[in-house]
Amino acid sequence: MNTTLIKIFLFILFYACSAQAKADSGVKGKVIDKATHEPIEGAMVTDGAPNNIDITDKEGVFTLEHIAGDSIMVALIGYDPQKIKLENHKHVHVELEKGAISLKDVVITNSSTLKTYNTLTALDLNMLPVKSAQDLLRLVPGLFIAQHQGGGKAEQIFLRGFDADHGTDVNVTVDGIPVNMVSHAHGQGYADLHFLIPETVASYDFGKGPYYSDKGDFTTAGYVSYYTKNVLDQNMVKIEAGQFNTFRVIAMINLLSNKAMQKGQSLYVAGEGLYSNGGPFLLPEHFIRYNLFAKYNAKVGFSSKLTALVSTLSSGWRSPGEIPDRAVAEGYIPNRFGVLDSAQGGYTSRTNASIKLATTLAHNWTIDNQVWYSHYYFNLVSNFSYYYYYPTAGDEFRQRDIRDVVGYNGKVSKTISVNNATLTSSAGLGFRYDNIPTNELDHTENGQFLNYLQYGHAKELNTNAWLDETLRIGKWLFNAGIRADYYHFYYQNMAPLVDTIASKTFTGQAPNARKAIVSPKLSAEYTFNSNIQAYIKLGKGFHSNDARIVIANQGFEVLPAAYGADLGVNWKPLPNLYINTAIWYLYLQQEFTFGEDLIDQPGGPVSPSGATVRKGIDCSARYQLTKWLFANLNLNYAHPRYADSAAGHNYVELAPTFTSTAGLNFRFKNGINGGISYRYLHNRAANSDYALTARGYFITDLAVNYRWKRYETGIAIENLFNKVWDESQFEYVSRLKGETKPVDEVSYTPGMPFFAKFKLSVFF
Repeated sequence: MNTTLIKIFLFILFYACSAQAKADSGVKGKVIDKATHEPIEGAMVTDGAPNNIDITDKEGVFTLEHIAGDSIMVALIGYDPQKIKLENHKHVHVELEKGAISLKDVVITNSSTLKTYNTLTALDLNMLPVKSAQDLLRLVPGLFIAQHQGGGKAEQIFLRGFDADHGTDVNVTVDGIPVNMVSHAHGQGYADLHFLIPETVASYDFGKGPYYSDKGDFTTAGYVSYYTKNVLDQNMVKIEAGQFNTFRVIAMINLLSNKAMQKGQSLYVAGEGLYSNGGPFLLPEHFIRYNLFAKYNAKVGFSSKLTALVSTLSSGWRSPGEIPDRAVAEGYIPNRFGVLDSAQGGYTSRTNASIKLATTLAHNWTIDNQVWYSHYYFNLVSNFSYYYYYPTAGDEFRQRDIRDVVGYNGKVSKTISVNNATLTSSAGLGFRYDNIPTNELDHTENGQFLNYLQYGHAKELNTNAWLDETLRIGKWLFNAGIRADYYHFYYQNMAPLVDTIASKTFTGQAPNARKAIVSPKLSAEYTFNSNIQAYIKLGKGFHSNDARIVIANQGFEVLPAAYGADLGVNWKPLPNLYINTAIWYLYLQQEFTFGEDLIDQPGGPVSPSGATVRKGIDCSARYQLTKWLFANLNLNYAHPRYADSAAGHNYVELAPTFTSTAGLNFRFKNGINGGISYRYLHNRAANSDYALTARGYFITDLAVNYRWKRYETGIAIENLFNKVWDESQFEYVSRLKGETKPVDEVSYTPGMPFFAKFKLSVFF
């Protein structure tokens, strides 16, 4: 017995000494941006040996357990790579400078996360010209947007065969603050991103499908997360002016000195003002938007970092609304830019605040705690069907939403490395509480109140917990996660029974409902070498239903689940060519389609749509033709169908089937840069039997800029060839004034014609 114990003790001692010897031969370090002194996440660090690669974490930290030579290479897209001589140092400090973009620097590796699209996000944010908050959404390959009620309203989102309305199936966050609004007066998941000033964005991350443990509600088609700059590398003032009386001014200014920045302390403010007539509409939009943003960072003690931010948005506009196809042909309006109801338009505001404390502890422990708050106001007057429901007064209606939202995000993680294996364990807790004292739908005429159609007080609480384990061993990476969400819904009708159709729905219903859902995830990657990697992802997700629908349905179909699978490849067949492609499948228990799942029509709620099945192929390619010329191509095919409807009657309304974007972007050393690009959306079904068609489009955009010293000037042109196109389309049963009977057909919002905008930026 004693002999056995001695052998075990000697084995443990030998293993410990061996591990220590390996640790002694390794190197740790931190990578920061030389201009801002901010940590750089996602930089590749290697000694050149196969598979001996690490990727810096959010604090810029990396670890190589053993080193084959006496130097390491540090590289990241958009920065000049550096070769570091170690000279017996066990800890190195690396400062990277912004530099030329080179696809040769891209090495495919199984990092400690499942951020499959890191390379695409880094390339596209550096190369593709971003002109607005809408362009930030378009950075996601395969994601299309449409505006159909004036410039101040959230965009309609299309992704992976989903018409996600304004966010029913795409989770959107900014600096950890949810953008999507639950139980919104206009639509479930309503995601208005206009409070984000595009010039403040430092990075973004996206994922397709329901495979991510830390992402909850609305993550069925995927998610998009944006992160603002912690520090400005330089101050800036920009002025833009374009057709249709379009003017925009933005300023971004550091308020602390470089000396404070070197100590880890920073504070900057950004402000934006915009005015536009919105296009050649006969009723000018008079679109006005103001944004203010401030962000503060400071070190707290030796190992913590405090980040605080505030932002506020105020926006007002008029809207021409959707036009039935027959309106121009039959002379109701003079042309496609006319208007049938001049009272349409809206006003919205949102104020956000967030405080986050990130702490790095010994033994590779990290803890993040974030508390956030939003105050929100929304008022919109619309008219889709004109005189169908109410032949005398008309069908115009107003939606109002006033709410306060508070939330918490907590995360703890630890990384353990032994030999060539690394285990990263993460766990999170969070909650979100929406108090909505005004959730309202009114019948109006010329914008004036006539009577309630729906008016109530909603409250919604979501608490969640998740656990995620990622094991990297050799060429393999395995990820397993599980997420649990609990919801408490409350809706109390406050409208008089005699004044509302919707009141009849809620009479006698209990105002409370509860539901929980558990979502498991499982993924694996295999990296054959630095040029090719295969992965498979499996997961369950969900999108929550509107509190009004939950109560109206007596708590039935509260959290429809989504089940997905991806099989994909990241591939570099040539040093300057990067390809990502995936075959995917998604089953959704309940589809949310426009006008069917929410009480947004005078006729009241309609039965929820059925289950759907989607399958498709995504392909993205990035190719560097020369040092100054880059090409990008995205091809996205989807086959969306209702699972429980007969063939020929199972088309998912407005769901995209084929989309494509591509472009050529140039960047010369003399300061000239820009690009030309197209976006193509194929024809698709406007209703379930494809009797009506939502027309596709092919639009070309151009941007050319010239930067010298502290100045940059440029021109951006949308719809370069002045194509006639429809930005958004819906099937409506409508009746125009004077018509004897209603007509079921497509209504549309005309797309922007040729639109040129000039800019001048000053940096200091």
